[in-house]
Amino acid sequence: MSFESLLFAGRAGAAAACLLAALAAGTARAQQDGAEPGAEAGVIELDPLVVQGDGESARGPVDGYAARRSATGTKTDSSILETPQSISVVTRDQMDARGVLSVGQALTYSAGVLGQPFGSDARFDAPYIRGFSAAESQYLNGLRLVRNLGSTSIEPYGLERVEVLRGPASVLYGQANPGGLVNLVSKRPTWERFGEVVAEGGSFRRAQGAFDFGGPLGEESNLAFRLTGLVRNSGTQMDRVDDDRYFLAPSFAWRPSEDTTITVFSQIQHDRSLSPIGLPLQGTIYGNPNGQLPRDLYLGDAGFDESKRTLGSLGYEFEHRFRESWTFRQNARYDHLKWNYQNLYFSGLDPDMRTAYRGTSIQEEEMDTLSLDNQVEGSFRTGVVGHRLLLGADLRAHYADTDVAFGTAPAIDIYNPDNRQPFNTAIFWSQRTRSELFQAGLYAQNQMDYRNWRLTLGLRHDWAGSNSETGAGTTRQNDSAFSGRAGLTYLFDNGLAPYVSYATSFDPVVGNEAPARGGGAFEPSRGEQYEVGLKYQPPGSRSLFTATAFDLRQSNVAVSDPANVGFQLQTGKIRVRGFELEGVANLHSGLNLISSYTYSDAEILRGEPGERGNRPALVPRHAASLWLDYAFQENSRLSGFGLGGGVRYVGQRYGDTANGINLHSHTLYDAALRYDLGNFRFSLNLNNLLDDTYVATCSAFGCYYGDGRTVLARVAYRW
Repeated sequence: MSFESLLFAGRAGAAAACLLAALAAGTARAQQDGAEPGAEAGVIELDPLVVQGDGESARGPVDGYAARRSATGTKTDSSILETPQSISVVTRDQMDARGVLSVGQALTYSAGVLGQPFGSDARFDAPYIRGFSAAESQYLNGLRLVRNLGSTSIEPYGLERVEVLRGPASVLYGQANPGGLVNLVSKRPTWERFGEVVAEGGSFRRAQGAFDFGGPLGEESNLAFRLTGLVRNSGTQMDRVDDDRYFLAPSFAWRPSEDTTITVFSQIQHDRSLSPIGLPLQGTIYGNPNGQLPRDLYLGDAGFDESKRTLGSLGYEFEHRFRESWTFRQNARYDHLKWNYQNLYFSGLDPDMRTAYRGTSIQEEEMDTLSLDNQVEGSFRTGVVGHRLLLGADLRAHYADTDVAFGTAPAIDIYNPDNRQPFNTAIFWSQRTRSELFQAGLYAQNQMDYRNWRLTLGLRHDWAGSNSETGAGTTRQNDSAFSGRAGLTYLFDNGLAPYVSYATSFDPVVGNEAPARGGGAFEPSRGEQYEVGLKYQPPGSRSLFTATAFDLRQSNVAVSDPANVGFQLQTGKIRVRGFELEGVANLHSGLNLISSYTYSDAEILRGEPGERGNRPALVPRHAASLWLDYAFQENSRLSGFGLGGGVRYVGQRYGDTANGINLHSHTLYDAALRYDLGNFRFSLNLNNLLDDTYVATCSAFGCYYGDGRTVLARVAYRW
C-alpha cells in the first residue's frame, strides 16, 4: 500500500465517521419510532441511563485527591471502578499539595510508573510505565503529542489532571508501546467566575509568576473563557543549565443550545532550557581517585550551548447530542514545534581519570501535526442488557523537517573545568531529514451492563505509513494492524469490583533487514497483556483502592544484527510480569492519602547476544510510595494550617540491557506545609528533604544525578 493510498484511507475514515453518525441517528430514530422489521410502528420506552456520581465529569476538576471518573480508558465519561484496566489520576489538588513542577514529578507517587527515570531534564518528560518508555506515548486531551525523539515537556500549571492508562491502549489510540500512555487534561472554561494569581520562589534562583482566571462572559451568557499563563526564570541543580519558560493558554466555550458545546483550546509555550550534560561513571557510581563528582558539575561550554523551543497548539472539542441518548463528538488539534538547539555532550573519560572528551550536537527541528478524532456514542438496551456503544474514526498526520549534526569539541578537566574555551567545531556527521507520518484508524467499543456485570469489548483497525527523505534517498513504509480489548467486571454492592481483561497493541518499527537477509521491511511490534484486578470504592466515599496482577509481553522488537553491522533483526521479545497496589483516598477530618507498591519481574526473553535472561534497562523490581496530607479543621486551634509528608522508594535498576551498570536503590522524603488565610494560601514544599545523592541513569552519554533537595515557597491569592 502506498502512502497516497493511506491518505485515501484516511479520507475514507473521515467519511466513515459521518456515515457512522448517520447510521447511529437512524438507529436511534428507529428505536424511538419502534420501527422494527416485520412489526407495526409503536413506541418503545427505553430505560434511562443513570450516571452515578456527585457532579464530577471525566474531563473536569476533581474535589480532592480521588477521581471517580475518567475518559482516558474508554473515551467515554465512565466510572473508573467499572473500567476493566488500571488507571491512575493525579488531580489538580494533588499537584498543588505536593508542589509539582513537571509532569514527570506529578507521576512519582503513581503505581506502575517511574516518573523521572532519567533524573530532571526540563526539555522532556519521559516516564516508564510497566517497564516500557512512555516518552512517545503522551497525549494532550486525548490526542497524541508527536515527536520521534519523545514529546517535549508540557507546563503542569495548565493541566487539570494527569492520567495514566496502564497496559496496551491501541484499541482506542492506535500505534503505541504496550506499557501504557499518559493523558494530560487541560484546564478548561467554567461557568462560574474565579481567579488566581501565584508568586513562587525556590531553589536554584527559581522565580515564577502565574495567573488563572475565567468564567462566563456576562450574566446568563452562553460563552465562557479561561486564561492561564506564567513566566518563569530559573536555574537547575546543574550550573548554567536553566529552566526558563513563558506559557499562555486562552480557551473558550460556547453553548449555543443545551445539546451543543464547542470548546476551543490554544496554548503557546516558549522554553529556554538546556540539557544536563552527562558525567563519567568514574566519579558518580564508581570511584575515582580524584574524588566524587558534585551534582552541579557542568561540562558544557557557556559560549556554545543554547536552546530555544516554541510549542504552539490550536484545537477544539465539538459535542452535539442529536437524540436523547446519542452524541457526536469531534476533537481536533494542530501542533507546531520549532526547536533550535546546540549543546556539548560527554563522550568518554581519559585513563588519567580527569580529562573528559566531548562532542557538539546541533539540531534544528520544525514539526507540524494535525490530529482528528470523530466519535459517535449511543446508549440503548436490547432486552435486559444495556449498551453504551462508541464508534470512532481518527486521523493523524505529522510532518517534520530536521537538521542534525555532530562535531568535535575540546576536552575538559572535570576537576578544574574551563567552560569558556575558544573553539570551532568540525562537523564529522550531518543529515537533513524530511519525514511524514500518517495514521488512520476505525474503532468500535461496546460497554455492556447486565445487573452487576459490566462487559467491555473493543476492536480497531489501523493503517500507518511513513515517508522519510534524506541525502541517502527515500524510505517508505506502510503497515496495517488489528488490535482489541475485552474486559469483564462484577460490581458488588459493598464497593468491591473484581475484573479480568485482555488487550493487545501494535507499534510500527521503521527500518529494513540487511540486504543479505532479504532487505524486507519490519513488521509492527506487537504487545499482549492479561490482567486481573480488584478495585474497591467504599460506598459514599471519595476513595479508590486497586490491586492488579498482569502478564505483559512485547514481540517483534528490533535488535542489532550480529552478522551485519549497522542493521537490525526483528527477533527481540520482552516480558514484564508483576502486580501493583494503589490507594488514593479523601479520608475523614481532612486527611488525604496516596499510596502505591509495584513489583515488576521484567525479562528479555530474546535479544542481542548476552542479553537473554537480563532485566531491561531502568526497570526496578520494587518501587513504593506513600503520601499523607492533613488539614486542621475549622474548630481547632490550628485552623487554616495543613501539613503533608511523603516517602518514595525506587529499587535497584540497571543502566543498560547488558546489566553491567548497577544503579543503586534510593529512598527520598518529601514534606509540605501550608496556611490558608481568607483568600490567601501560603505554602512551602521540600522534595528530597534529606538531600540524598543518587544516580538516576547512565548511558553512552554519561551518568545523570537525580534531583537533590529542592525548596519551593508559594503565595497564591484566589477569588
